[in-house]
Amino acid sequence: MTVINDSNRARFDREVAKYPADQKQSAVMACLAIVQQEQGFVNQDAEEAIAAYLGMPTIAVHEVTTFYNMYNQAPVGRYKLNVCTNLPCQLRDGAKALHHLEKKLGIRMGETTADGLFTLQQSECLGACADSPVMLVNDRTMCSFMSNDKLDQLVDGLKKAG
Repeated sequence: MTVINDSNRARFDREVAKYPADQKQSAVMACLAIVQQEQGFVNQDAEEAIAAYLGMPTIAVHEVTTFYNMYNQAPVGRYKLNVCTNLPCQLRDGAKALHHLEKKLGIRMGETTADGLFTLQQSECLGACADSPVMLVNDRTMCSFMSNDKLDQLVDGLKKAG
């Protein structure tokens, strides 16, 4: 796949148009999201293409890619499960939730199940400390108060849907 094809170039152009001409690098997050939406992850080739398009160093694009959990640097499963392991969640069983999922899915954090259905990741603060343990499914759906029973129900439901 060409990293920047005509379709996503037009989308890049729309994002860049939102900023002053001398600040087009401000569209870096939007451009990364566009590439990820199309190919499922942002690899080094994509980072280099975005950097060239925005006129910024590749390392600056890479810093954004690696800072945020929502950008996948490699292919992930159909369901990406991000479990918050920041201190407030740790104090309210965030680590236990992560370990429960590792056991249930038969994978370790950072891995994808053999069937390609689940990728398990830890994440830093999801901004819902009072609801911990919390997790984010596919970077969009926040799940709160995730007891082992609720985790089991979620995974079983996603398996049926998947």
